[in-house]
Amino acid sequence: MDPEDDYLTIAAAEEQMAMTHESRQKDMHDAHAKVKQLARKLEAARASATRPSTIPSAEEHAAHMNDLDATRLSLAKAINDAESALAAKEAELTRFKEETRNLESSDPAAEHELDSTALRLAIQKGAGFEPIVDVHGRLSKVLVRADSGDVHCVTFDQPKSDDEYAQLLWNLASS
Repeated sequence: MDPEDDYLTIAAAEEQMAMTHESRQKDMHDAHAKVKQLARKLEAARASATRPSTIPSAEEHAAHMNDLDATRLSLAKAINDAESALAAKEAELTRFKEETRNLESSDPAAEHELDSTALRLAIQKGAGFEPIVDVHGRLSKVLVRADSGDVHCVTFDQPKSDDEYAQLLWNLASS
């Protein structure tokens, strides 16, 4: 046995052990880096799989959807009611327009054969004046019934102006 061979064997074994240790350290460092990388990926996957706090839960979402459906149905009913009311008002407006057109095209005075002279005479008589005409159809005198109940007769044979006669008639009517 040669001590030098033993030394070389020990040195080679130590060198081999150092290289193995270095290789293992490198493998361990690479594995550690890979574990860190995988841990980051795991945390990212865990975060993406977790529902964010800003998003409602499935139950809250279902309740919100039910509320929205109820609102949609009530709005649809309100729209339907409003459209029905609008259609009724449009029909009423059309009817009123037709009635207005008919009333504007009709002449009530022409439909009734009233004599305007008879109407004027009735108004005058109601005011207390009763005109009396002669045989030629001209006004000859006026009977005036006063507020006091007296009856006065005014003849038109004196030369007076229309204003003077009007004043006289009104004075007698209000006496």
